[in-house]
Amino acid sequence: MNFINWLASYPKSGNTWARIFLTNYLNNTGRPLDINRLEGGPIASDRDLFDRWAGVEASDLSFDDIDDFRPHVYRQMALHIKHPLYLKVHDACTRNSDGDMLFPRDVTSAVIYLIRNPLDVTVSYAHHMGRSMAQVVDLICDMNGSVYENPKRLSPQLPQKLLSWSAHVRSWVDDSGLPVTVVRYEDMLAQPEKAFECIIRALKLDVDPIRLSNAIALSSFEAVRQQERQTGFKERPMRADAPFFRQGRSGAWREELPQALADRIIEFNADMMQRFGYL
Repeated sequence: MNFINWLASYPKSGNTWARIFLTNYLNNTGRPLDINRLEGGPIASDRDLFDRWAGVEASDLSFDDIDDFRPHVYRQMALHIKHPLYLKVHDACTRNSDGDMLFPRDVTSAVIYLIRNPLDVTVSYAHHMGRSMAQVVDLICDMNGSVYENPKRLSPQLPQKLLSWSAHVRSWVDDSGLPVTVVRYEDMLAQPEKAFECIIRALKLDVDPIRLSNAIALSSFEAVRQQERQTGFKERPMRADAPFFRQGRSGAWREELPQALADRIIEFNADMMQRFGYL
């Protein structure tokens, strides 16, 4: 049985950047790998992935039924896939109606939890989803927050329970019972060698300093933004009002996020923001 490595995060927190780095590190070709063919397969909430491994189509099930099947899906994948899996996840780590963890411990090798200042997340997510800042703040401060693209049509992704930003962090870092390594987006920017080496070690991969440096360079923001300009990026939503790789920096919220909305995020998430150095 091959175990699953979860690359977990609240949306727009550096997950895709981590996957691009991992793809370049694992393949080690000396040239940038295609951002539209990232290592590890689709996101864990991918509908086609569910339909393939569940033995039943998600479109025939209720949302609760889908969640009841998801641990079974991941166990089947771990049992039959012949190589380690690195799956992107935006869901909070919750239990289904059967009491089973959505992401079961018995098939989990490691969790990389990527975290980013929720003030910057708000701005990035608003552009990504083509929503107003206020709408995203509502989501970040909603204890029952979830993502489902359009209930009136078949979405390529299953519904994803996010909870609030703080509750999402807590669900993985404190409550999951899984081996979690937290990596801050801001450290990936400021100390890339240290941050990405931390990811490699947590995934139980051999650390090669030259390979590490090369993979970081090949995964730089400018490199991936240039690729998106030339070939597009399939994970960019049609309704996005900006490129997927828009700015790639920290602190940009000060230029775009109204202070009243920033204050609301801080008030709701102060304890968790303080814990991870965002206040």
